[in-house]
Amino acid sequence: MLLPIALAALLSPTAQETPGALEQDPSGWIDLIEASGADLEGWTRVPIPPDGALNPDSQWSVDPETGSIVCSGDKGHEWLRWDAPQRDGIYHVEWRFVPVAEGPRRYNSGIYVRNSEDGTVWHQAQTGDASGGFLFGDTLIDGELERISTRDRVPDPRVKPAGEWNTYEVTFAGERVTLWVNGAVTVDWETCQVPSGHVGLEAEGYRIEFRRVLLKPL
Repeated sequence: MLLPIALAALLSPTAQETPGALEQDPSGWIDLIEASGADLEGWTRVPIPPDGALNPDSQWSVDPETGSIVCSGDKGHEWLRWDAPQRDGIYHVEWRFVPVAEGPRRYNSGIYVRNSEDGTVWHQAQTGDASGGFLFGDTLIDGELERISTRDRVPDPRVKPAGEWNTYEVTFAGERVTLWVNGAVTVDWETCQVPSGHVGLEAEGYRIEFRRVLLKPL
């Protein structure tokens, strides 16, 4: 359950179309899939919550045909952490859910930035089925862990339905964190007090594919 807390987020009533950071400047990006290879070296599975237990079998793999990271979504709630922490950067992730034929369709996952190593502190760009496009998490505010959410500040999440590819770019520089979704910024949060941390990908019960997982240090 999300518990919204007021944030200093600057949002225009109608998001203006802008080119993404990768389109504007394709230089200086690190391809995290290419860097890790088929065995996902450099990534670590972390349970959610941090004191939970991991399934002994991994739900993460690299598809040899497409080169995408695939999460089967059937082995518990966890996240995949890129082990090298980053202070300032841009995290570009293209993702899509694989539609289910039967059962609930509450597609859910997230793109993480500036997480603590164990995930106690986390900042998530929410994904979904034509929903999401906002930031929320458990962050440090004046040294205390607090839940934040920009959900109510995003009138148009710009997220495509399950089965279609979406592109997220999360830029984190100083205290500012912005989320760009499919052609426009949906969130501009200016008061992040966590200066550095890990980027990652979330598994939460549904099969999801991630391609072009790129990180650009700033």
